[in-house]
This record gives sequence, C-alpha cells and structure tokens, in this order.
Amino acid sequence: MLADALLELAIQSGTADTMIQRLVATPSENLKRFKNRLSGLKRSKRFIDWREASKLARDLEMLLQELKAGVTDPVMGVELVAAFYETDESIFGRCDDSSGRIGDVFRFDARTLFVEYASKCKDKGKIASVLLKLTRKDSYGVRDVLIDCAKDCLSESEIRDMIDAFQEQADKETEDHGRRHYLRLVESLACQIKDARLFEETRIEAWGGLSTAACIDIAQVYLESADAKTAQAWLDKIPADETFQAYEREELQIEIYRKQGDIPKLAESLHKKFRLHHSTDTLKALLDVIGEDKREEVITDEVALILESSGLRASDAAFLVDVGRIDKAEEYLLDRAELLDGDNYPRLISLADSMVSNARHLVASLIYRCLLTSILQRGSSKAYSHAVRYLKKLDKIASELDDWKTFSDHTSFKQQLHQNHGRKRSFWSKYQKG
Repeated sequence: MLADALLELAIQSGTADTMIQRLVATPSENLKRFKNRLSGLKRSKRFIDWREASKLARDLEMLLQELKAGVTDPVMGVELVAAFYETDESIFGRCDDSSGRIGDVFRFDARTLFVEYASKCKDKGKIASVLLKLTRKDSYGVRDVLIDCAKDCLSESEIRDMIDAFQEQADKETEDHGRRHYLRLVESLACQIKDARLFEETRIEAWGGLSTAACIDIAQVYLESADAKTAQAWLDKIPADETFQAYEREELQIEIYRKQGDIPKLAESLHKKFRLHHSTDTLKALLDVIGEDKREEVITDEVALILESSGLRASDAAFLVDVGRIDKAEEYLLDRAELLDGDNYPRLISLADSMVSNARHLVASLIYRCLLTSILQRGSSKAYSHAVRYLKKLDKIASELDDWKTFSDHTSFKQQLHQNHGRKRSFWSKYQKG
C-alpha cells in the first residue's frame, strides 16, 4: 500500500518523483544523475522569473540530496560541492532571485554539505586548494560563506596558510574592490582563530579611516579573544553622542562589563536597557545581576515612570500586563486612547485579547475599534475578514458594557462607521453573512 501511494504521489508531483528515484537508486546512479543535472544547469539559458524561483530553489535542494546519496568519499564530495558553487554565474545570471530563496540554497544547504565532507577529509591541503580557487571569483556573493566556516574543517596553522595566500592576492590587486574582497576573507579567518590584532590591522588596511561599525567590529573580536580591556578601548573611540548601531554598541558594552566582572557598571547598563526596552526579558537580565529580591521595587518605580510618560508605547502596555499590573495597563491605554494606531496590529491584538480575558471591556473595545478603522481606511479588501471579526467582537463586548465614560457608545460608533465607510459593500456583505 505504501509503494502504491508513493507511485501515485510521484505521478502527481515532479518533486516527489525525483525523491523516489533518489531513494531507489544506487549511489552510482545518484552520482550520475547529479552530474547530468549539474551540466544541464550550466548549459541552460532559460530565464527564471520570480514566480519560478522557489521551484528552482527546491530543485537545487533535491540536487544536493542526490549528491549526498551518491557520494561517501569526502574528497570527491568536496570537489562536487565546489562544482555546484561554480554554477552560480549560470544560475543567478538568468533568474530573478529577489526572494533570496535560491541564494539561501548556496548559503545554507550547500555550505552545510561542504562542511560535512570537508570535516571528514584527511587531505586538508585539498580543502584549502578548493577554497582558494572558489573564492578568487565571487560575483554573486555566495561563495565566501565557505570561508566563514573554515574553522569547522581546518586547523589554525592551515587557516594561517590561507591567510597568507589571501594577503598575497590582495597585494597583487590594483583595484580597491578586488583588494577589499581578499581582505574581507582575511578578516573572517582572523576572527575565526581569534587573532584580534590581525583583524584590526586588516580592517584598517582595507578602509583606512575607522567608522563606528569598524570600531564595534574590532571591539567584538577583541572581546571574543578574551581581551575585554582592549575591546573597551575600541568602544571608547566612538563619540558618546553617536546613534548609529547604538543597540549593537549597547549589547557589546554589557558583555564587556560582564567579562570584566564590573557589577556596578553592568547593573547600570542593564537598567538603562530595561528602561529603553521594557520587557520581561530585560527585567530578568537586570534582576539576575542586582537580585530577585529587588523585583517589586524595580517594577513599582518603572510603572510610575511609564504612567508619567506623555506618549504611547504598545510595548510598555504589554509589559504592564506581563508583570501583572492590569489596572495600570488599562489606565495607561485609556489615558492615551487617541494615540492608538491600528497599523500596529501585532501588538494591539495581543493587548486587546488580554483586556478581554481580564474583563477590561472598554479599553478592549477601543483597541478593536482602531484595528477595524485602520483596515477600512486603508481599503485593504484582503483584510476585510479580520475587520469583520473585530466588528463582531465589538458587538459582543458592547452587550457586556454599560459605562462608556467619555467615549462614544457602540451604537454611535457603528453609525459613524457606516457614514465613513458605507460604500465598502464587500466588507458589509461579509459582516452580514457572518
């Protein structure tokens, strides 16, 4: 019965047919099919538009599976995966990969298979030779990923030999683009062997002046090399008022303080991060340092600051709910109801559901109203089913709500909705049928 089902599936699906052929074939047959299909990819001139790109990506994934099923010898495996990478120009030169699906096959699937073979290969010189050959040309930016995993299949001494080869190639280049290509490979290898000084020198050689991003990258490598002091020195080169990559800089600073064991500064940085990004995660990170016994004190202080703020941040309202301050969350949202933005629907839907489950019907109603009107104002017919669901929720909530405070009641809201969006017949038809 299973065999019959698989045969029927193979008739209906080309992908299933390919998979079944691979499963029943001998290794030599799979290897032959891989080579034939690889040659076909190189010869093909047919343009693949964005609608067909996903199918091509699946075909490439299946091709790599045929290689895996047909080759057990690590050296041959390394050579054939390299041959797969050498199809990049013939593939990307004739397709629209705006979705990135085809590129991902090279960056992830093929890379994983290469490492699998290379890690088992005893001839490390062969691996280095293949990598050097492949990375001499990388027009579509998919070959360099193999350099980024060199440490998974080469020793430090072998990596340093590759570094010398890349530096030699960089010295021969007469154009900045080519020279920086090889220097970027040196940077990757230096980072993998935790040679922070080499990484620093190479980044300076490649770009001359040091940008904020460069200082952060260099500091990161020094930190990974267990030199927190030098990492801090590089962070200190960035002007205090610089906002570019502020988040990355903040995260790195926290890790430096953690490595140095500077608890007061670590606590200060974590408190600052918590205040900027209220969440249970940032709260936990802070309490892990200052002590769980400070939980109520920290939450109480922060709730007061949130309620005193003038703007509306859905993340702050969510934080109030998450720490059990549902009354404060309701107060916060009601006081800022005019600032609710229905375009921020991922956050607001969760908040509305929380308010309903806690019987905070008025604020839940206000949130569903802004979600509903946002869809109708945008005229997004594809989202009308959601809008209908929100209106039906409002109908249900209205039956349980007596006090509308200063806000219009449900009947008035629906009258205004008809006045503003009465011509959206598709929406009203869905609502009446539902």
